[in-house]
Amino acid sequence: MDSLFAWTITAPALMLLAVGLIPRDWANEHLDFMRRLAKTMSVAAAVLAVVVAVGLAVRGPIDVRLAVVPGLPAVNFGVYFDDLAAIMLLLISFIGAVICRYAVRYLDGDPEQGRFLRWMLFTLGAVLLLVTSRNLLFFATAWMLADLGLHNLLCHHRHRPWALWAARKRLIISLLGNVVLIAALVVTYIALGSFDYTDIFAKAVALREQSEANSMLVAVVGGLFVLAAMTKSAQFPFHSWLPDTMEAPTPVSALMHAGIINAGGFLVIRLSPLVVLSPACLSMLAIIGAITALLGGVVMPSQTSVKRSLAFSTIAQMGFMMLQCGLGGFSAALLHIVAHSLYKAHAFLSSGSVLEQAARTQLTQAHARGGRAVLVTDIFAVGGAVLILGLALACFGIKITEKPGGIVLGFVLLLALTNLLSTCFATRVWNLSGLGIAAAVVVAFAYFASFELIDHLLAATMSRQHLARSPLDLAVNVVAIACFVAIFIVQNFIQSFSHLRWVQVFYVHANNGFYLDIPFRRLTGWIYGQPAAVS
Repeated sequence: MDSLFAWTITAPALMLLAVGLIPRDWANEHLDFMRRLAKTMSVAAAVLAVVVAVGLAVRGPIDVRLAVVPGLPAVNFGVYFDDLAAIMLLLISFIGAVICRYAVRYLDGDPEQGRFLRWMLFTLGAVLLLVTSRNLLFFATAWMLADLGLHNLLCHHRHRPWALWAARKRLIISLLGNVVLIAALVVTYIALGSFDYTDIFAKAVALREQSEANSMLVAVVGGLFVLAAMTKSAQFPFHSWLPDTMEAPTPVSALMHAGIINAGGFLVIRLSPLVVLSPACLSMLAIIGAITALLGGVVMPSQTSVKRSLAFSTIAQMGFMMLQCGLGGFSAALLHIVAHSLYKAHAFLSSGSVLEQAARTQLTQAHARGGRAVLVTDIFAVGGAVLILGLALACFGIKITEKPGGIVLGFVLLLALTNLLSTCFATRVWNLSGLGIAAAVVVAFAYFASFELIDHLLAATMSRQHLARSPLDLAVNVVAIACFVAIFIVQNFIQSFSHLRWVQVFYVHANNGFYLDIPFRRLTGWIYGQPAAVS
């Protein structure tokens, strides 16, 4: 019975991957078939995800080996399905179904639509396989298959030089991440003797009591996995490929930002029992995440392109997600992945209506306030945010000092509520101010309710080990808080000083991403023997 349930879980992923075997010319010549196939298979995958999630609630988690290479027991294929895998399976399959249906209409009339849908389904299948694999070997295989599918999707507009250039640049960073991931697998097998999650988690717990040599080896493993996750999730300094790939069709951007880019975060969360054994790696990840969030948050408002602005928004959000992982707040990180994926899929798929949305926001802009009004409004906003946050924490009985990274994450939520209230209070319209207060209350209570739910679901999945406090932890918290204070200041106050020359110079540098993409741009040009194309 377990085998049947396991095949039901993995069948959609394997069938979607099989679509990649359809010849390109045949797919382009049989558009009606490919359109129906894309709609049917993506919806079927979403429906089956719901079915197996219900099955998980009834049966409990499973770890089933479905096939093994004779003579090589470490090389096996199977399913590891728990609450974490179920949440990701539901999220990816739902977003995939929406994007596939959107792509059918979006690319109507494109002579390469059949080829595009083939690679879209293939990539979706690879990501589904990634979250349900029972061992690191097939996780890495699915990781690389997703890279292959995404590269072909990014090369859809082959007649556009910049689109090809950006795809090649991303491929170089992706290959670097793949090399690091393979190295992590090799060291993991040397240190732990297995690729299976169950064995790795059990041996990771045992290694806590062993020698310093083993601890150092596990630290190397954790560092390699963290580095691989950074390349996939667009962390500084590997972030520059993401905004450069915006010439790809909008469905690709939606799938990339709402699904594939989360693979790095999923890797860290899945391996949290192992990664948490290396506090230095987690501290490094937290600092890099905070820096990435600062970079994305500062550059995003300066972008004149809607899709590039969304790209830097994703960079900032992925930085925040990695910061949560680095602080040990894995439940909060998973909640962030779910919320951001749903939001960003909607944002990209509705990016064509940005002018209509801008017209509806003119009321707020018409009531823009001056310098002193900014300060007064934000003082009231901070006070309201503190009251709402305190009320929500009291209602749910949450002590943020006892939660991993609770102080930093609570402070970030306080800034978010302050920003929401400040925007509404700035209109000086009582009705809108009241709606802002109600929205802030709903956001705070919904966040903590969702957090408690996910934290409860993942109680048996992720590590509950609390890291010992140290001066390094204090430094990480200070850096993280400083980064988010800087983001808040830039996004809320700097516009009031736009007449100053240093602000204008800062804007130009921010608009160009502070030129941090130049090293990888030069590396791409050196590898391919040609200068960068013009965007």
